[in-house]
Amino acid sequence: MESIIVQTSSEQYPVYIGKDAIKGLPDFLKSEGFDKRKLLILTDEKVAALHLKSVKELLKNNGLIVNEYIVPEGEFAKTFEVFYQCHTYALEAGLNRNSLILALGGGAVGDLAGFVAATFMRGVPFIQLPTTLLAHDSAVGGKVAINHPLGKNMIGAFHQPKAVFYDLAFLHTLPLSELRSGFAEVIKHGLIQDETFYNWLQDNISGLEKLTDGQLSYMIQKGVGIKAAIVKEDEKESGIRAFLNLGHTLGHAIESEMGYGKISHGEGVIIGLLFALKLSIQELGFRFDLAKLIDWLESLGYRTSVPAELEPEKLITIMKKDKKTVTSKVKFVLLEQIGFPKLVELSDDIIKDLLVTMYS
Repeated sequence: MESIIVQTSSEQYPVYIGKDAIKGLPDFLKSEGFDKRKLLILTDEKVAALHLKSVKELLKNNGLIVNEYIVPEGEFAKTFEVFYQCHTYALEAGLNRNSLILALGGGAVGDLAGFVAATFMRGVPFIQLPTTLLAHDSAVGGKVAINHPLGKNMIGAFHQPKAVFYDLAFLHTLPLSELRSGFAEVIKHGLIQDETFYNWLQDNISGLEKLTDGQLSYMIQKGVGIKAAIVKEDEKESGIRAFLNLGHTLGHAIESEMGYGKISHGEGVIIGLLFALKLSIQELGFRFDLAKLIDWLESLGYRTSVPAELEPEKLITIMKKDKKTVTSKVKFVLLEQIGFPKLVELSDDIIKDLLVTMYS
């Protein structure tokens, strides 16, 4: 099992990565004094059917008392109604300021559980137990949130976990669509900071249905390491942490306009990533083989064009609500070269003229 220490201005915590990493959770809870506290596992319907029983048994066999609350799957969990229901359950179950929340699931569960933890009785600790590849990005860094109909992750906080236990065995139950969604964030990490890693991905990953534990472990370690280095310098996204949003400006707009759950987060990010790279080539003179990337992505099953039913004008309107945007112009993360991102404000005309070329 590998471990990475995430250091921020407010918290330092370990990320454990490996097969059977979850087995280290009881000892960690006891070492941190959580073994006598009330625990609440927040998970979704799909993950509960696959992994909740084994996690509960692991904790109960070590003398821990566990409560559970099951929420809807995916982005349907990140609503105010579900957030409120989690608080109601926690209060009825007798949780208090000394309690601990365990987020068992993918990125959506982690976002929801982290925001519940950040706001319950003005903040209680939580631990991330990721079950998806996508969660390698969201489980680290402390950004927790729920969605608003007018924008993704618009209601949230910064609340760092006490630890992350990333058990590779959980990933073996993922459908191909979930691996594809998570792999989009892996690609993003390579582009913003590590050209060698990006080239390794293109040279070694020819199909997501046959990823080995070794490949998964390496990808997660690299992604977590890249994010940890950025978060260490900029915990509250006042500067370079915004670079982690490469591809997310358009990606989030597509998710929002299509309706959450209609397109996966990673599929939206890939389209947004390609758009950002096209902008980088046009606006910053970025020298990059975009055709090679598109061919590779399509061979992995990604769609690389904006869904035809989405209007460019509406997407631009949604992008103006992006958290990076502080003027009337949309702010994008672009690349001067691989590993050298830059924030750039662009006019509506520039965005629209290039956006229309993204439709198939």
